[in-house]
Amino acid sequence: MKEIDFKHKMAAHCETGTVTSLLNHKGLDITEPMVFGLSSGIFFGYFESSNFPFPTFIVRNKPGSIRTNISKRLGVKFYTKKFRSDKEGEGTLNELILKDIPTAVQVDFYYMDYMPDYQRVHINVHFVNIIGMNDSSYLISDSYFPKKSELKKTTMQKARFAGGYMEPKGFLFYPEYIPEEIDFEKAIIKAIKKNAFYMLKLPVPFVGIKGMRKFARKVTDWPNIARDVDHLSHEIMRINILLEDQGTGGAGFRYLYATFLQQAADIVKDDGLKDMSKRMMEIGDNWRNISYFAAKIGKNRDLGPERLKELSEMINARADEEYKFFNDLNKLVK
Repeated sequence: MKEIDFKHKMAAHCETGTVTSLLNHKGLDITEPMVFGLSSGIFFGYFESSNFPFPTFIVRNKPGSIRTNISKRLGVKFYTKKFRSDKEGEGTLNELILKDIPTAVQVDFYYMDYMPDYQRVHINVHFVNIIGMNDSSYLISDSYFPKKSELKKTTMQKARFAGGYMEPKGFLFYPEYIPEEIDFEKAIIKAIKKNAFYMLKLPVPFVGIKGMRKFARKVTDWPNIARDVDHLSHEIMRINILLEDQGTGGAGFRYLYATFLQQAADIVKDDGLKDMSKRMMEIGDNWRNISYFAAKIGKNRDLGPERLKELSEMINARADEEYKFFNDLNKLVK
């Protein structure tokens, strides 16, 4: 097995973890929370679309935005490529590994067969780093798994060229250039302002704080669109999964963003950001309460109108909290 000298480590989320590890390998001393915060990663959106079998929500920016926003904020240049054929995609990846270039790839998470079966689901926006190979397998650094793992090349091809929503098309990337001098203070201020804009001012009725309020309104109608009580139970319990289990670092990325603000305070020398970090931790705790409540009523099939109204009120309260939080944070950095 040819293996690149690469430090494997777990992370709160696959994209932030993958980008952070690649930047660290390239020589940039940066943490995962800083990558998340600088890329204005915290977000909220409530979606009803033919792309989804049931209404759903997201708690971070669009997959791929972590990389592109880090590039904008820090001046890092990434090599990126998609492929029309799986043969071309495999050949390019193999060439990079032979050149000792650790490379991130986008995959369908289901095919990562080193993960426990109960965790594997079809989702096309998982990212892993390829750090070695032999004739039949790749060596994987997956931030969701505690150690380096092997995956058959044939399985990796299926994962990289899976069809469906947001199909990967063999997408790969790695950092080509990192500036010698980076103005982190300027980047932090810009990133915070942009995140406040996303949460408060995007003129779209289903994103940011408006998205939270729409979620709160719509969740009480979920019994009318669920097939039966088992389906409704599944979707209510999925709230817990989306907030806690799908690589969020807990509470829908709120803890990760709080850590970013704590680290940012030391860089910009403003204790006001430390106070905001504490507030965001409390907001994260309150989102976690929603997670536990949803898991409890879903598991117990306790899904009557009063329980869903209670869940709706909890979500609305979080919207109130975050509206005030991001307004205060925006004023602070201005």
